Amino acid sequence: MRRFLLFVAVCGLAGYGAVTLSSRLGLLAAPGSLPLAAALALVCFAFGALSADYSWVDRIWSIAPVAFAWIYAAAGGWSPRTVAAAVVVSLWGLRLSLNFARRGGYAGTEDYRWGLLRERITSPAAWQLFNAAFICLFQIGVLVLIASPLLRLSVAAEGAFDPPFFAALALCLAFLVFELVADEQQWRFQNAKAAHRAAVLRGEPSADPAGDLTRGFRSTGLFALSRHPNYFGELGFWWAVYLAGCADHSILHWSLAGPLALSAVFAGSLRFTEGISAAKYPEYRKYQRSTSAVIPYPRRRSRA
Repeated sequence: MRRFLLFVAVCGLAGYGAVTLSSRLGLLAAPGSLPLAAALALVCFAFGALSADYSWVDRIWSIAPVAFAWIYAAAGGWSPRTVAAAVVVSLWGLRLSLNFARRGGYAGTEDYRWGLLRERITSPAAWQLFNAAFICLFQIGVLVLIASPLLRLSVAAEGAFDPPFFAALALCLAFLVFELVADEQQWRFQNAKAAHRAAVLRGEPSADPAGDLTRGFRSTGLFALSRHPNYFGELGFWWAVYLAGCADHSILHWSLAGPLALSAVFAGSLRFTEGISAAKYPEYRKYQRSTSAVIPYPRRRSRA
């Protein structure tokens, strides 16, 4: 936690310095978000290289978009629509931050997938290039892009609270609730799995009516409809934010790059994570054949 607090302090100082310098030089772009993003990328790269822990972008994943959202709200003169959208993004950030914290994310636990990738990228120089290009620059670029619909709202500061805007915000909240449920189901399952394994090691009986604790992965609740319901909720939320940003009722807009980039990141993460799960759990292939990857729908019956 001390490292994370130091990291936050350095990010704050670097971000403030970058935004201030850009403003004085007349280079302030996208109301402060780009200088701030550049500072965050630089700090994340430095902390990763110095600590050999490459989850620093993960630790600001729920924080940076909230900062960008409020930068856009200020740039738009605190227009009601931009503020409303920023509040919804803040609720998203709060949910993700609390879930990340209880899993030990801020206490120094690196995402296990970075360790597996380091085993594949054996050259130190190549790994640091990957750290700079993908982990820091690309991922933080995605965070800038997913919040960019609020920049569009800030430009159209006089827009009304019309039914399409309300509908988009309602969709955001619906996907947020969906994510909350998925997070809680997975959290309870992981705790139950740890308790089950401890009981088995002690030779004590442990109930496992669905068989998931023995299999090692959850296939009940929302996970009976989607192998990754949290991905569905996350993608749905940011696509709904994009719809909220369609202030002039034109669906095709440059800020579409945000949800598209996030979808691409999740597609790559899905493939990598599923490969790990299939290698780790013998019955995961069967689960893949019967259950949707992301979009929830009733489970298919297995063929004999």
